[in-house]
Amino acid sequence: MSKRQQLFKQISRVSALSAGLLGTGLFGTGALGPTTASAAPTVEQALQLKPIQPNVNFQTVDEAEAANCKLQDIDREGWAGWEVVSPDGQILRRFADTNGDSRVDLWCYYRYGVEVYRDVDADFNGKADQYRWLGTEGIRWGLDDNEDMTIDRWKQISAEEVTAELIAALAAADAKRFTALLATEKELSASGLGKAKARDLAEKASLAARRFAKQAAAQKTIGPKTGWLQFAASPPGVVPAGTDGSTADIIVYENAVAMFENGGESGQLIVGTMIKIGDAWRLIDSPSLGESGDAIVQSGGHFFQASGGGEVTAGKVATSGPAMQKMVTALEAIDRRLAAEKDAKAIATLNARRADVVEELIAASVDAADKDMWTRQLIDTVGFAMQSGSYPDGLKRLKAARAKYAGRDRQLASYIDFQVLGTEYASRLTPQADSAKVQEWYLDQLTGFTEKYPQAAESAQAMLQLALGKEFENDEKEALGYYRQVVKSFPGTTAAGKAEGAIRRLDSIGKPVDLQGTSLDGKSFRLAALRGRPVIIQYWASWCEPCKEDMKQLRRLKAQYSKSDLEIVGVSIDSNRADAEGFVRANQMPWIQLFEEGGLDASPLAQQFGVQTLPTTLLVDSRGRLVGHYVTAGELTADLEKMSR
Repeated sequence: MSKRQQLFKQISRVSALSAGLLGTGLFGTGALGPTTASAAPTVEQALQLKPIQPNVNFQTVDEAEAANCKLQDIDREGWAGWEVVSPDGQILRRFADTNGDSRVDLWCYYRYGVEVYRDVDADFNGKADQYRWLGTEGIRWGLDDNEDMTIDRWKQISAEEVTAELIAALAAADAKRFTALLATEKELSASGLGKAKARDLAEKASLAARRFAKQAAAQKTIGPKTGWLQFAASPPGVVPAGTDGSTADIIVYENAVAMFENGGESGQLIVGTMIKIGDAWRLIDSPSLGESGDAIVQSGGHFFQASGGGEVTAGKVATSGPAMQKMVTALEAIDRRLAAEKDAKAIATLNARRADVVEELIAASVDAADKDMWTRQLIDTVGFAMQSGSYPDGLKRLKAARAKYAGRDRQLASYIDFQVLGTEYASRLTPQADSAKVQEWYLDQLTGFTEKYPQAAESAQAMLQLALGKEFENDEKEALGYYRQVVKSFPGTTAAGKAEGAIRRLDSIGKPVDLQGTSLDGKSFRLAALRGRPVIIQYWASWCEPCKEDMKQLRRLKAQYSKSDLEIVGVSIDSNRADAEGFVRANQMPWIQLFEEGGLDASPLAQQFGVQTLPTTLLVDSRGRLVGHYVTAGELTADLEKMSR
């Protein structure tokens, strides 16, 4: 048996379990994998191995591309093993023995040449006991103490990833997954917290673990189709050494929020206090869950409270005081009524009352971070209610809130101003309105906003909107100016990535372009594979009605230009994979469909060409050159006619 065969045998001991290959005859049988390996592994066999942890966004290849992949030895001192390499030279997989015992202890998975995940056998016994997400997939590092392929605790995890894990745990009612996010008494003591504080928080965490299963089963807000969107919180704070007997500075978030989407509607989960212990963020307790599926709400904090608790001077109340809790209870009651109410007038009244209570919470909050959090919630919820038509007086309320709260600090002011501007724009776009004049007003307002707040995060979004407006006016020079300003002023942000993609798209007319991604059925895709045929690329989403009309036109075009081997590639920008899959199944679109998480704002597929609006349609000629980008599929016909001559 060759060294490569021996290593492959060890690789499959872990990976075959997750790939579901045991008992198929491909690797033999046995509790831990194959017992024999009579032939050298093939590329096809290696590419069937999968990460142990689910939902890893790694690169896959179809059968045709796999036939052109190859195995090569690892070229790294002290390591043995091999790699699977794509036809264009990018690493797809790496399986390595790092300690010289002829047993594989690293199972590595790549995406476009970047390692995004690895299973690790840290104690070199042939079983994975650590799972790491890397590169573009985040920083999670999970530990599996009993080697049962589930994560027992986190060695490293960001605050954002904790809230995503919390949403996933609630969706699956997975108590073990939730418990892994909680701080333990040992960790709290080791962090430098005073003994009494560490013990108090550990008791809260222990209670949260015991209650979770019942609470998760009772709530109906978060379910299997719920997707995490983003993390939101005021900047973290430092509890200085010496506070409550602590021996080190403690970094914490209070009133952290997880934003999520469920069935096309967004929501927020206030997860409460988070504490940084080593390289991992930890939860202290679970969110408060209402009964019978009520909304999930929590407020208050464990660290930044006025000394003495309860009532304080000037009639203000600490976040954990009884008066504050009474207001939160009132807010929960209003949310329950809003969920059940059908009468439009009653809903408007409830939304107004809800805004009243949130303003009471703003006034009652002592800590600046709490005030900021409740103010943002006021702006967000009133704006959403206004735009959904359930609070007709919402814009008036928002403008009053801007006058009242925007003077607190410039960062909050820019947030409020931008949200109010967006809400007013939506309110002006009535069926009777002159849309051209409304658009002109909106672009003027956005210009004024960027001049007033040139460094605010919201200005990046405003500039993207201004650039898109210039694209609609066919003023690509001005559009490029805005996109380049976003890249220069906001480097490293999602907005900058979007702007870079838009620059690439606008600068590529007449030049070869490529698009890389993963299809809905998990296969890797490169536009270059379709070279020799014209290609239409349509960006769409299941909620986009104009996209559906364009699909009818695309079917006609594919039939009309069948002699030219016209190809169509669909790119779903749905936030939820299930929505995209359901739409494709129901509509039977006979062309490849790509999908990657992130929606219109953050999907890597949308980022590659800076797509901001739907539908967006691109045309690529048989040489792989971008011919044009179009708002509707109907505008393609003239260029397709030229290409077919």
